[in-house]
Amino acid sequence: MSGRAARANGGVWSSRSPISDEEFVQVGRVGKPHGLDGSIVVEQASEDPKRFEPGAVLRAGGEEVRVEERKHSGGRLVIRLDRPVPRGTRLEIPRADLPTAAPGEYYVFELVGLEVEEEGGRKLGVVTDVVPGPANDALELDTAILLPLVEACVRQVDLDGRRILVAPGFAPPDN
Repeated sequence: MSGRAARANGGVWSSRSPISDEEFVQVGRVGKPHGLDGSIVVEQASEDPKRFEPGAVLRAGGEEVRVEERKHSGGRLVIRLDRPVPRGTRLEIPRADLPTAAPGEYYVFELVGLEVEEEGGRKLGVVTDVVPGPANDALELDTAILLPLVEACVRQVDLDGRRILVAPGFAPPDN
């Protein structure tokens, strides 16, 4: 899951201290080393560039780390932290630091775990991830179904009811 927000209108889906893991959201992942000064490529980086400004505090492996330097190389975000962090480590921020999503926008972590149902009542599965795509993102369900995250497909997102209602015709027919 990431700290990027999701918009169900065909647009882009905008994915410490002693606090529980549920109170943190991933804003990136430590990628491969870059250069000889300890810099690393940030994989799955948040769309908010302020998250990686020099001086920004992140959580990595359960501990606070500080961004010392930020640059781009070949279109990739590269940062140097105040100490080494193993490759693959989640870079996180407190959930409370996220701005409130605009109406019709959702964070990926809010969608994961929601039941997906077709208009008419057919249960399709539970959202396990939101997969980025070149034209639009897609809801990945635990039933191996991918549904496009576009307004024509997603009719309603009910966070309180833990349900997403989708139009018929986007999921494979029952056999």
